[in-house]
Formats: sequence, structure tokens, C-alpha cells
Amino acid sequence: MRPSRAVARAALTAALALGALPGLVGSHGPSPDQPIDAAAFTQVFLATSDDPSQRGPVLPDAAARSASVLRAFDSFAAGNVDSSDTPERAQPRLPDSKASWSWKKPRYMLSGFASFYDHGTTAMRDVPRGTVIVICGAGGCIERVVTDYGPSKAGGRIIDMYRPDFFRICGCGWWSGTTEVTIRVY
Repeated sequence: MRPSRAVARAALTAALALGALPGLVGSHGPSPDQPIDAAAFTQVFLATSDDPSQRGPVLPDAAARSASVLRAFDSFAAGNVDSSDTPERAQPRLPDSKASWSWKKPRYMLSGFASFYDHGTTAMRDVPRGTVIVICGAGGCIERVVTDYGPSKAGGRIIDMYRPDFFRICGCGWWSGTTEVTIRVY
């Protein structure tokens, strides 16, 4: 006759619990202290000198020194230093670049008022979700992706923004509810 699954599970659980008990596996008392054999320790020489019995500071030989080593009585020069003894540094040629940001040309631009709400989304009407937009206000510009539809036309706003994004671009105080923005739609 075959035992039921419940009996087999209980037996397996009991066997695992007995194997996990630490008292049944090892000894019940600590092992006695044993002295360490002195022959296990050997003398190691880490110095670079040939004579290990030499006293005094051990200095690396000249081959191991860097090119700009400081010695005990060397002095530091403040201000302009004569660099005639140092080799010239390579001057790489870099291509000329513009000092301004280079934006990809947007499909179109909108101007109007923005407000905020706390849903963590960027909502804009007449623009499909997933559209990349750049929102610019008095405090700067940020790039976001439209993730929701709104606000209503009745409110006069063109975009609802997540609160931290709104205050990053508005350049206004915490009491403000709307700000004027320019939106580039890509």
C-alpha cells in the first residue's frame, strides 16, 4: 500500500528538520585550546636590499623610482615654475563646435499656459501618446514624452505637467498654478 502525499510530506519535513539541527551534527562543547607550533612561522624579507641584516630605512633602488621623485631636502616652487625640463604636452586638434544647443527641427511649436497635477504624467491634447516634446519656460527646458491625454479646451491650458517638472521649468514660486510655456513637438 502506498502512503498518502500528506504522510510523505510530513516525513520529509521531519527528516529535513532533524538534519538542520546543529546539535545533532557536531560536538556539544568547544574544542580545547592548542598551542601554535613556532615552526609554522618563517621570516619574510620584503626589502629590496641584498643584505637582510642591514639597519636603517630601506629605500627602493634607482630603477624602481619614478621620474619625479622628491628627495629629503628638495624644495617646492610656488607661482610660475620653469617648465624647461619637462617635455611639451601634446595639443590635440578638436573640430570647431557651436556654443549653442543644437535641436532637431521640431514638426511644429505651440505656445500657451501649462499647469501641474500630481499623477506623474505629461498630458497634452491633440498629440498622440508617446510623442517626444520639449517644454521651455522661464526656468529652462526639459524633454518629456506625452503619456496622457488632456487638459480640456475649456481651461485654456495646452499641457498638464507633473509637479516637479512644472516647477523645474516655470521659474516661479510654489504658489503659482500656471505658467507660460513654449512646446516643441517632435
